[in-house]
Amino acid sequence: MSSDPWGRVDEAGTVYVRTADGSERVVGSWQAGSPDEALAYFKRKYDGLVVEIGLLERRVQTTDLSAKDATTAIEHLREQITDAHAVGDLDSLAKRLDKLVESVEARREERKVQKAKQADEAKHAKEALVAEAEELAQSEQWRAAGERLRALVDTWKGLPRLDRKSDDELWHRFSHARSAFSKRRKAHFAALDAQREEARKAKERLVSEAEALSDSKDWGPTAARYRELMAEWKAVGRAQREHEDDLWNRFRGAQDVFFKARSEIFAERDAEQAENLKLKEALADEAEQLLPITDLKAARAAFRAINERWEAIGHVPRDARPKVEGRMHAVERAMQDSEEAEWRRTNPEARARAEGLTGQLQAAVDKLKGQIETARSQGNNSRADKLQKELDGRQALLEQALKGLHEFGG
Repeated sequence: MSSDPWGRVDEAGTVYVRTADGSERVVGSWQAGSPDEALAYFKRKYDGLVVEIGLLERRVQTTDLSAKDATTAIEHLREQITDAHAVGDLDSLAKRLDKLVESVEARREERKVQKAKQADEAKHAKEALVAEAEELAQSEQWRAAGERLRALVDTWKGLPRLDRKSDDELWHRFSHARSAFSKRRKAHFAALDAQREEARKAKERLVSEAEALSDSKDWGPTAARYRELMAEWKAVGRAQREHEDDLWNRFRGAQDVFFKARSEIFAERDAEQAENLKLKEALADEAEQLLPITDLKAARAAFRAINERWEAIGHVPRDARPKVEGRMHAVERAMQDSEEAEWRRTNPEARARAEGLTGQLQAAVDKLKGQIETARSQGNNSRADKLQKELDGRQALLEQALKGLHEFGG
């Protein structure tokens, strides 16, 4: 008979394993060799179980093995240990499995908490996407908002699903916001296309009229009509891109034909206009000598005489016109300012209003001073201080009113 701390072989070749409570269990029989060889064989069976448990422990610790699969593997090994045909400390293996169960359960709870956290984060993320999508649905930044909505869809796809009810509700809001934006954008561009088609038709009519006028010799009215046509062109808005440039080139080309012909006719007038410019510059010099205005009546009469001569001179070169006319306009504005100042100074109604306001404020100030003096004499300093603040305000208004009255010479 041969024995081991965890098992033995009796004379009949029956192999036993010792359990933790000191009892024995038959694990097999051995007839082919010595008892030591029998124990060695069944100890190798035990070692195989040790290896399997060690492998499972490492998988639980180092891989993403699911709790369900780990539990199944543990139960399978537990069955093998319970009925194991092996010699060794089977109870220690069972305890290792018990610890492994605890580890798996801890990981299960950890993953449960992590999954709940991830679900909560995903819900908040999707709610944020929905809120942004609903805000973008009202945008009129069609390109930027459209690109952003497409980016939000990609972000949504990258987030984990929630519970079915929550996910469906959020997706419905998200999808509705996108649909609302698409509908508004489609309506906008449909209306824009219609407007551009109307603009094309209107510009076709303007081009036809411009081309018909291009050989006109009625310089003044035709030039005026071209200016009107240009104003109408600008008011119409843009046509479709493929038509706009061609229409503009035709429209501008027709004007160029007319204005080129007119310029050739007007070229002979350039010398006369240059002489007119010298005369008007001399009149502008003369008008500027009236400034500053000290005698409004005399200045007004002198300016009127200068302006009559100005009007009789005729045209000057177009590029010089703004500057020389601007000088005359500046003198004219100074004249108008002086007239307005004189009117304000002599306006009896305004003076009467100013005097009335000044009188009312002066009466109020005098009354407040009397009330303050009374309050002080009665020892009511609180009321006196309050009245003093009101007096300060009224006196400031009175000073302002007196200043205004002074402008009337009062």
